Amino acid sequence: MRSKRLFSLTVCLLFTFGVAKVEAAIFSGSITSLSAAQKQVTIKSTQGKEKSFSIPDSASTTYNGKKSQFDQFKVGQRATVFTTASGTITRLSVRDVIASKSSGTVSQLKKEMKAKKRANVGKPSPVSQQWTQFRGPGRTNISTETGLSKDWNQSPPKLLWTARGLGEGYSSVSLSGNLVFTMGTKANEEVVIAIDVNTGEIVWTQPNGSVFKDGQGNGPRSTPTVDGDVLYALGASGDLSRMSTRNGSMEWTKNILQDFGASNIVWGISESPLIDGDKLICSPGGQGAAMVALNKQNGSTIWKAAVPGNPKAAYSSPIKVTVGGVQQYVNFTHDGIMGVEAQSGTPLWGNNRAANKTANCSAPIFFPGNNSIFYASGYGTGGALLRLTPAQNRVSAQLGFFTQDMKNHHGGMVEVDGFLYGSSDPGVLTCINLTNGETVWQNRSVGKGALTCANGHIYMRSEAGPLALVEVNPKAYVEKGRFDQPERSGKPAWPHPVVADGKLFLRDQDLLLCYDVKAN
Repeated sequence: MRSKRLFSLTVCLLFTFGVAKVEAAIFSGSITSLSAAQKQVTIKSTQGKEKSFSIPDSASTTYNGKKSQFDQFKVGQRATVFTTASGTITRLSVRDVIASKSSGTVSQLKKEMKAKKRANVGKPSPVSQQWTQFRGPGRTNISTETGLSKDWNQSPPKLLWTARGLGEGYSSVSLSGNLVFTMGTKANEEVVIAIDVNTGEIVWTQPNGSVFKDGQGNGPRSTPTVDGDVLYALGASGDLSRMSTRNGSMEWTKNILQDFGASNIVWGISESPLIDGDKLICSPGGQGAAMVALNKQNGSTIWKAAVPGNPKAAYSSPIKVTVGGVQQYVNFTHDGIMGVEAQSGTPLWGNNRAANKTANCSAPIFFPGNNSIFYASGYGTGGALLRLTPAQNRVSAQLGFFTQDMKNHHGGMVEVDGFLYGSSDPGVLTCINLTNGETVWQNRSVGKGALTCANGHIYMRSEAGPLALVEVNPKAYVEKGRFDQPERSGKPAWPHPVVADGKLFLRDQDLLLCYDVKAN
């Protein structure tokens, strides 16, 4: 089964209105030879399989997302052939990517890359300004984008494209370069999917374990984490993989539940891996392995955190914080929140005041203004602020305040200038002063849902579909417009919205919608 998952040639499910699912095949790889006169192309996949195609006149041909003539294509470019279930070729998509824009030797390519690195010394990396992981830069859930529309009533978002054929799942998206990454399903496998940020075309897919099935919805729940030219993906059944961002080629894969003697949780593993230096941080929840650090290069174990009580995993994702010089990883487990020392995995502190015994989902929020952590859960519980105090390379956590006005189920929260914004069950957007715990304002907005923050505004997405633009305002609820997402699936819109590259990304099961949200 493991070797079977390494093939990138898979059968995908495409959805059309009013009809049943239709199977179609996709073959991707690098062009090794072509004939413009005969409209023939030979493609070699990343697994070494080579196949020739005769492209009919009826098939559409695109180059970097735009319509093109066949004679524009060259050996070394990346190509994807789309066919119907009966084998008829419907589309040929060709593009330049880093791995294939030069047809020279490997040594030549390395020289070009080194020259490019030297030319960029001292220049800010565009990747650092993008959304390369769940909850974005620093996992603060705050986008660095500027120049965005501040009034949707006057300048509503414009739908740029809709990507289809992503299958099932609740994954959000990460973004790096010209690619958007998410996870979905095809046939009986969960897959990682790369999508062209400008056109919505699927560039490549890579299997990552069998499909997790559940009555609340099948498929993956986590979001890929991008680290340079590789990404890390964690499936709902515990399959953790490192693969190339350029073409999806697998570098290593393992199952964290099997490797650390853990059992899956009720609604499937939902954690998005954290990359910190040479370490990958995740929370299997096995005996003596509430949290683990893996070598990101090969997946080997660096340390295991034997947290008292041996808590199982929950549905939250870890963050890194530093208090008094002590670096630590913090995550919300089934039993409560915990902090472990970053270099050794030594447990530092824990708290269960804002935990429930059903599903702890939302990531903790670090409030650097007073070295505090805020965490919250739904199911009638609420939220707690913990004040972290360092002492002799240790950290203690004392309860600052508890509030029942932030029963944040799974939609996430954001902290801006000492004020917390988030959706509290049963669906009230709430602003809380983190200095004293006072609730500043509450509004039903678009109802219960997930949010993100960009350019001084909250992007509030209801799990029923509608979105609202709300000012980051610690005095009052000020809405600047809303719209209804088209083509809603029958499942809740749980994936968090993402704002990056001047665009708003909304994942809804088989679809990914991309909107232009820049100011006119």
